[in-house]
Amino acid sequence: MRVRQAVLLALAALSALGMIGGVGAGESDGQTCFQADRLTARPLESTPRAGSIGSRIAVPANLGTQPAAASPVKGSIRRVDLPNGSKLVAFSFDLCEASGEVAGYDGEIVDLLRREAVKATFFAGGKWLVTHPERGMQLLADPRLEIGNHSWSHADLAVVSGVAMRGQVMGPETAYAAARSDLRKACPLTPARDRMDLFRFPYGSCSKESLDFVNTHGYRAIQWDVDSGSPAFGLSAEHMAKSVLARVRPGSIILMHANGRGRHTAQALARIIPSLREDGYSFRIACSRHAGRRRHLLFGTAGRHGNL
Repeated sequence: MRVRQAVLLALAALSALGMIGGVGAGESDGQTCFQADRLTARPLESTPRAGSIGSRIAVPANLGTQPAAASPVKGSIRRVDLPNGSKLVAFSFDLCEASGEVAGYDGEIVDLLRREAVKATFFAGGKWLVTHPERGMQLLADPRLEIGNHSWSHADLAVVSGVAMRGQVMGPETAYAAARSDLRKACPLTPARDRMDLFRFPYGSCSKESLDFVNTHGYRAIQWDVDSGSPAFGLSAEHMAKSVLARVRPGSIILMHANGRGRHTAQALARIIPSLREDGYSFRIACSRHAGRRRHLLFGTAGRHGNL
């Protein structure tokens, strides 16, 4: 217990000093490779398109090999226990894309996060990364934003098993590697992790087989404790903001969507972010991307684990 408390206090101190999960003084924001008009939101870009040409993209045949993690984290993380007085919260945005569609990209959300210098995690489907190559590179290049794995095509991993399940989990790594390779060609000095190490189960649903596979292959299964309800029809920005602010607490992970189904999310965020700041909250991603050659966990293993 004393060791755990010491680790938590050390993480809190490092975070307060800006040594974890932030953009240090003089550090590039990773966006200098992209002209401003290529970064900002574009008309109609957020609208999902069902039945679009090229929307049916199969899981890559060559998934490569991923070694088992030396010390896998068991179960999933829904929220995080923090030291008394530490007020951190994590925004997370799903970029789901099912078979037979091309999902959207809600640039207004990303524009707002950048203007407000808010850190966030985007859980991208592998197919989404294929159909949005430029946007994937832009997210990957931004040190305030983390990209996590959200399966290949948003399959329900409570019922998909065997080879199909493994393809859904590992397929996005192929798409991520392609985005990383393209980014290095376009912007050689922009650092990017070798692979993703966060995973979010579609629908928040899994089986013992899929959860064990995710854990064993070096992913932290990141779920949420505050659901914004962002995809719901008829949900206003005001209602969404009030709902999130009423339920958030230190260590919360907030679920939202940035794939064109997060209706009114940008408007809700414009209310949520200043309210949380006024209440003393800071915003963190689930893992820092770079701290020299070492990477530090922000939320670490102090989160609440267990079956989904």
